[in-house]
Amino acid sequence: MQTATTQQSETAKTSRIGKRPVDVPKGVTVAVQGRKLEVKGAKGQLARELPASVEVKVDGAKVHVTSTAPGRDGSRLQGLVRALLAGMVKGASDGYERVLELKGTGYRVDLKGTTLTFALGYSHPVVFNVPKGLTATIPADSKGTVLVLNGADKELIGQTAATIRGFRPPEPYGGKGVRYRGERVREKAGKAGGKGGKK
Repeated sequence: MQTATTQQSETAKTSRIGKRPVDVPKGVTVAVQGRKLEVKGAKGQLARELPASVEVKVDGAKVHVTSTAPGRDGSRLQGLVRALLAGMVKGASDGYERVLELKGTGYRVDLKGTTLTFALGYSHPVVFNVPKGLTATIPADSKGTVLVLNGADKELIGQTAATIRGFRPPEPYGGKGVRYRGERVREKAGKAGGKGGKK
């Protein structure tokens, strides 16, 4: 015999954020085909498979997300899919941008076609191919020390930026390396700093 607490935990719960409809701006279309969610806009086309217990319904310029999963999983999945959908809509309409900065003597990046070549203080250059769906640009006035990534896929642009940063993460003693624009790197004083510097 199930108690009232057990029955309550097995019923689907709603997420405060997940139950809010996602507004679809002009120029963006959202379509659901089976378990596949597709979003098209000026900045690109994105697609994602939906979990089995989540339903997405398009109602004019609004999209509603519901989940039939029991207990807390219902609200978790509803909130997750709603957040992913909102990110897809924003990416398809406005796109995302990530700016990386190269700090260090001789550190620079060159772009030929879709291939990035980094000089990061190693004995060899680091070569990286820009994934399909993203565009990379190097501002002319940056002299190769600034890299701008643009794309519709928030996850892809974030992962790509993290991969590039991982080629030479900012080191704590001089701050040399690849960093996100606006990133605060916690720098250490070094051995000389604790002794009042070299005499």
